[in-house]
This record gives sequence, C-alpha cells and structure tokens, in this order.
Amino acid sequence: MQLLPINQILSWMVLPKVKVIIPALNEERSICHVLNDIPQNMVEEVIVIDNGSFDRTGEKARECGATVLIEMNKGYGSACLKGMDYLASLEIKPDVIVFLDADYSDHPEEMNNLLKPIVEDEADLVIGSRELGSREHGSMTFPQISGNRLATFLLDFFYKQKFTDLGPFRAIRYESFLKLGMIDKNFGWTVEMQLKAAKNGLRCTEVPVSYRRRIGKSKVSGTIKGTILAGYKILWTIFKHL
Repeated sequence: MQLLPINQILSWMVLPKVKVIIPALNEERSICHVLNDIPQNMVEEVIVIDNGSFDRTGEKARECGATVLIEMNKGYGSACLKGMDYLASLEIKPDVIVFLDADYSDHPEEMNNLLKPIVEDEADLVIGSRELGSREHGSMTFPQISGNRLATFLLDFFYKQKFTDLGPFRAIRYESFLKLGMIDKNFGWTVEMQLKAAKNGLRCTEVPVSYRRRIGKSKVSGTIKGTILAGYKILWTIFKHL
C-alpha cells in the first residue's frame, strides 16, 4: 500500500477511524491495484465484498491485505449492505466509511481529498465528483455522463441539494449513514444515499476526483441492458422517495 510523505502524515494526526468498503464482481485483474493504492496511514481496514465472482477476486483481495466477505445476492447495493452489516457487528465502530469501486477507475490515493471536509467538520457526506475533476478520454460513456447530469439536476430540483455526480468514490460519517436507512440492493444505491442525505439534512459537499478507464469490461455501462436498467432504476429511485 502507498505511504504518505511525513508532512502529510503529521497533518492527519487527528484522522478518525476509517474503514473502506469495496464491492467486487470478477475483478481479479484490478483489485490488488486498488488495494495497493489506498493510503495505508488513513485506513484501519479495507473490506472487499465478493459479489459472487467466478474468478479469483476474493483470493487476490486476501493476498493484498483486505478482509473479504461473500455476498451471493447480486447487486451493488447488496454488496454494500453486506459490508455495513459487518461493520455493525464490530465492537468498535468506525467514524467514517469510504466507498470505492474495485475496477481501478477511481484513484484511491486521492482519498485524503474526500476525508478532509469530514476531518475538518465541514461535511457529513463527501462525493468524489468526476464532473469537477479530470476524466480520462473514454472512461465514461455518453449515457453515463448525460444520465448523471439528468439525475443531479433532479436531485437539485426536487430535493434542493446540488450535486454534479453520482460518483461511487465517496465518504460518509458512520453515524450519519445509519440515519439514512439504506435499502437499495442494486443500481439505485448511490442516488438513494444522496437524496436521503438531503432529506435528513446532512451536510453534503463534493470534491474533484480523477477518473480513468477501468480494467476489464463494466457490468453496467459495458452493456446496453445494464445501461438501460441502471438509468431506469436511478430515475425510479429519485421519484419513489419524493
């Protein structure tokens, strides 16, 4: 795992207890890249939820130092909820949870940027915005970009909370997360978190993050069916909670 320069380490002396949740499905080629780039000084534990992979994702994640859980019910939200159940079982709870994808499209080394507003008590939920940051050409499809813009417009219009992205790279206070009552088990997870944060009066902010082409093919944006289902579920979730 990547180590921080000593001046950055000293500036993070008051860092809270941070746990990272990474849902993963058939990501054996990328998972160790993700784990190795997570700043070791910031994180107590990384939990990889193997969402029914038929490759060596779980084995690779263990070899690279992660706690591995198995969730056979397919779905991004199902995997995240499995991780949250694990945290609830711990005697000592974390202060902050970071959610991160397993495909190496996010830049884990930028985690300090997400944690900073929480550490400085300026936010309860921080979204890593690819719209505000830099995207490698081809890292997001046109439906992804346009769908994000439509969804965030609707969040602003109906829930009075301005976002620019539904990015998966995000950090939230553990106690704040518990207030949300998250239930979505697949494509609506990210937008459900953001709209419920707005409804519950959480302090929300965004920070720019970098984004690159993922390793391997996306299970969602990589197929027409996945793109349509994800778009439908996101819009359905926004209107369902009005």
